[in-house]
Amino acid sequence: MKLNDTWPVLTSYDADHLRRIALPLGGIGTGTVSLGGRGDLHDWEIVNRPAKGFTPDRCFFALYAKPAGGEPVARALEGQIDEADYEGVNGCPLPNHGLPRFRSCAFHAAYPLGQVALSDPDVPLDVRLEAFNPLIPPDADRSGIPVAVMRFVLRNKTGRRVSASVCGSMTNFVGIDGSGGACKGNVNTFRRGARVRGLLMSSKGVRKSAEQYGTMALTALAGTGVTHRTSWAGGGWSVPVLDFWDDFSADGRLDPRPIDGSDSPVGSLAVSTTVPPRGTKTVTFLVTWHFPNRQTWTPKPAGDAGCCGSDTIGNYYTTQYKDAWEAAVKTAGSLATLEADTVEFVRAFCETDLPDVVKEAALYNVSTLRTQTCFRTRDGRFFGFEGCGNCAGCCHGSCTHVWNYEQATAFLFGPLAQSLRDTEFAHATDENGLMSFRVNLPLTHRAHDFARAAADGQMGCLMKLCRDWQLSGDEQMLRKLWPHAKKALTFCWIPGGWDGDKDGVMEGCQHNTMDVEYYGPNPQMGIWYLGALRAAEEMARHMGDDDFADECIVLFERGRAWIDEHLFNGEFYEHHIRIPKDPSEIAEGLSIAIAGGRTGRDWQLGKACLVDQLVGQFMAHVCGLGYLVDRSHVRTTLRSIMKHNFQRLDGHFNNMRTYALNGEQALLMATYPRGGRPKHPFPYFNEVMTGFEYTAAIGMLYEGQTASGIKAIAAVRARYDGKKRSPFNEAECGHHYARAMASWAAVPALTGFHYSGVDGAITFAAKDGRHFWSNGHSWGTCRIKTTKREADVELTVTSGSLRLRKLTLTGLGEVAFPRAKTVRAGKPLRITV
Repeated sequence: MKLNDTWPVLTSYDADHLRRIALPLGGIGTGTVSLGGRGDLHDWEIVNRPAKGFTPDRCFFALYAKPAGGEPVARALEGQIDEADYEGVNGCPLPNHGLPRFRSCAFHAAYPLGQVALSDPDVPLDVRLEAFNPLIPPDADRSGIPVAVMRFVLRNKTGRRVSASVCGSMTNFVGIDGSGGACKGNVNTFRRGARVRGLLMSSKGVRKSAEQYGTMALTALAGTGVTHRTSWAGGGWSVPVLDFWDDFSADGRLDPRPIDGSDSPVGSLAVSTTVPPRGTKTVTFLVTWHFPNRQTWTPKPAGDAGCCGSDTIGNYYTTQYKDAWEAAVKTAGSLATLEADTVEFVRAFCETDLPDVVKEAALYNVSTLRTQTCFRTRDGRFFGFEGCGNCAGCCHGSCTHVWNYEQATAFLFGPLAQSLRDTEFAHATDENGLMSFRVNLPLTHRAHDFARAAADGQMGCLMKLCRDWQLSGDEQMLRKLWPHAKKALTFCWIPGGWDGDKDGVMEGCQHNTMDVEYYGPNPQMGIWYLGALRAAEEMARHMGDDDFADECIVLFERGRAWIDEHLFNGEFYEHHIRIPKDPSEIAEGLSIAIAGGRTGRDWQLGKACLVDQLVGQFMAHVCGLGYLVDRSHVRTTLRSIMKHNFQRLDGHFNNMRTYALNGEQALLMATYPRGGRPKHPFPYFNEVMTGFEYTAAIGMLYEGQTASGIKAIAAVRARYDGKKRSPFNEAECGHHYARAMASWAAVPALTGFHYSGVDGAITFAAKDGRHFWSNGHSWGTCRIKTTKREADVELTVTSGSLRLRKLTLTGLGEVAFPRAKTVRAGKPLRITV
């Protein structure tokens, strides 16, 4: 089946690499339903929480086809079931297992665009399923629509016209979220609206205040040829499915059935058409949903009843639509523009000169923003778990030390990133400067209930504030948050704090993203701290607080000199363990003691070669803050990480969680090439986790160690190949883990892109080719053609606008404009540097 030539394709998966594919279809903050590699819909995670494995029976699409003068055939619009799923207690355990399917299937993707190509020698039509959800940076609202678009393109491969019908069926499961609840008095109603016909699925019995209360809709973009059922036939021994198949496969139309009295009735919608010889016809369905009653960090953490109550915080997307039917009607009315804008973004990104594995790592992890890892409360604020468990969010509170790593939000949806900064500084930072690294909800009275600080989380937030201020040029944001940010930095200097002696080096009790406390100076926390000092200096100078800026730079210079002299061992940076003599020396709020509660040499880093020991430097490059430690040491360290930590895992022992195994290659979290491993190192030292791997790999890209960086990224993506794992779900402590969105930073690393909205300055590497750029508020491309002395540049803005006073090509030269220019969509800037 020929693919849609207007949709870009980044990755193609053959029949052997389909089983694990799960492309999330849904908007930012809405939840998703996943498109499987064989064209099935599964993991219906649309009811305010994760729901891995929740695939209600009778949710599928089917095809009827009858060539003129021939016999009719009917098939589920899916590829064949994988052999690994054949066996269960009563045979194949998958929903709808008894339906006939297409013999040949392939999957093609460039997130969020998924194409499933189906063919069968016994079916006169080849079918291409085109599924997507709008993804339109930087517009979070149009990227936050609760819809899965399912378009079936029917191609007649015969010389005779074919009567055809595509039918969608869905169970009305309002009241169930995949882990709890119950249906009660659910009702399916057929409706006709502007541009759509279909079924609204609601409930008369589920409490309107229940978390599982809401509506769903199955609609078709068709004015004629539509038949439907609001209920399937009743009866035991699978009579309902037999009755449905007999009815649909006879003529492709649906005859109504009496309401069967079920609390979860199945609704079906069929669209009939005629496909001319060698021609095509298209049938489009929309699956929409509307579940308004999100609860705060559902469910509350075990054993912590006072932390997160059952307050309803709601969903922003449900304030934009009355119900699922209105979501379908509004989406149908603007679908062509939504699709065109989505394709424009994806095509522009895919057609740049980045390596394919970099494009894949960056683009496919953006899907995490659409999963139940992330949500927006009624007021539009953005929050995130660390990841998703099977039926609940994993690790609540927009955890600062995990979300430090991800870059996709800031570079694609800047206002959402700024929302996180506002929460961190204006709500989660107390008068003493302690920033709760997990924020509780509602913000009005629970934001700071947690009252525990993470050293890396707090320092990273200072760097992110600087990054988001620079990318946006938002003076008002900085003025509002700077007083809180200043307190967050001076908190380092309190007695018993991270840098209580104020020497520019972190020595205190440093709770961090390894879920333990480090004691004594170490590169991971120490370089984060240096980055925070540099970021604070930049912000303080802009705010006219020169005395504080001078104080920061003095500490920065002192700290970097000490770290380079004392922690660098010639190959990489080490941790000097310094255990406090008495726990009372530790300031309040710094010790969490998750991993056993012992203050001692357990859970320390020690002499490890740590995969992300330069994470602060990684972030400094992203922020344009320069080198935090010696440049030659940075480069040597990255080479050492590749030498010691990049391994084939056939013989690797791991005492913790396994995210890579057998013959797969990966960057290990830590190795001890010089010995000296503590008896009990930090818990995850033997593991592999993609977000950390990306940090090291992208650091290599920034340092020109391109082959090594690409090799490490390619190893990650080879593990997420559709056969072993889903390409759209890089896991850590949970599915769809936020840290993996660090992968987006590979884009500016390879293009040399940096933008300051404060100075109106844009920078690229002097590298031939077509480059993608984005700053969270606009995006576009930059074409560069260099000669020995100069370069021709064409800077295009595709969405938004860009204020410019200077354009720099690193290593070649720059052009400064006498007056600020505003580059707008459709009017590219062409200059010679």
